[in-house]
Amino acid sequence: ALEPLSVGLAIGVASALTGYLSHPRFYCSYVECCPRAGQRLNASALKAQLDNRLFGQHLAKDVVLKAVLGFSNNPSPKKPLMLSLHGWAGTGKNFLSQILAEQVHPAGLRSKFVHLFLATLHFPHHDQVKLYKEQLQNWIRGNVSACPSSVFIFDEMDKMHPGVIDAIKPFLDYYEEVDGVSYRKAIFIFLSNAGGDLINKAALDFWTSGKRREDIQLKDLEPLLSVGVFNNKNSGLWHSSIIDRNLVDYFVPFLPLEQRHVKMCVRAEMIARGYAVDEKIVQEVADEMTYFPKEQRIYSDKGCKTVQAKLDIHEDL
Repeated sequence: ALEPLSVGLAIGVASALTGYLSHPRFYCSYVECCPRAGQRLNASALKAQLDNRLFGQHLAKDVVLKAVLGFSNNPSPKKPLMLSLHGWAGTGKNFLSQILAEQVHPAGLRSKFVHLFLATLHFPHHDQVKLYKEQLQNWIRGNVSACPSSVFIFDEMDKMHPGVIDAIKPFLDYYEEVDGVSYRKAIFIFLSNAGGDLINKAALDFWTSGKRREDIQLKDLEPLLSVGVFNNKNSGLWHSSIIDRNLVDYFVPFLPLEQRHVKMCVRAEMIARGYAVDEKIVQEVADEMTYFPKEQRIYSDKGCKTVQAKLDIHEDL
């Protein structure tokens, strides 16, 4: 027969071990957990990532850093954070959204709390708009119920069928709860090429008038973007109630990149591949890019989008 003391000790040890294994800190070191309520972003880490990995976008860095940290530090925001990023391909919109996702959820785009939607993949058919809206609402409702600080990224907004994105309008509005669920700690990010022409024209006008690129301010571009995107029939935000109700917190412009910024991208890619930075190769790759206006060659047509492919032909490094 077992001694009562031995049985009691065994039960005590088992209970203590079970308690330890089920403790959030231990459990969450092996399984991804939703951030605790009140958990704040690391401001210095976010700033360092933006400074070191995103080139030539002083406006986007400044706006997003202030918006995200202000939102994170607010214990009771009135609505979710809604950012709409605009600019030509290769200027860093996807990159910035990835950096932000990684700061909220360390697994980034691999996190079960970060959700990426591609318009051409997830919402391809015009005659299925009603179904897409229902599916989108159910998906967001279910995931925010599981993790209030969920991040939702909608890429290719310029290819989204008009009306689809309006399905999320109730979740973006100033409601305490919707059907018993609070969405006020979630983050929604739109990525779009729409408005890129307006941004590029404004940047070129600054250059023509002799002003520094770094002197361009948000107030110079945000009003143009909000009106331009709202009235653009080739935008998923065409006549959207989300804009009409002023639910987008910031329209974030991504400026066209100059050759010096393309060189920064080349150097970063070389370092990422484990190469020593060779300035001769950096210049060659930058020279292979196409620029506009054609005569002056001020801004890269594709930003840094083809840098990796261009560098591939220099693999004899």
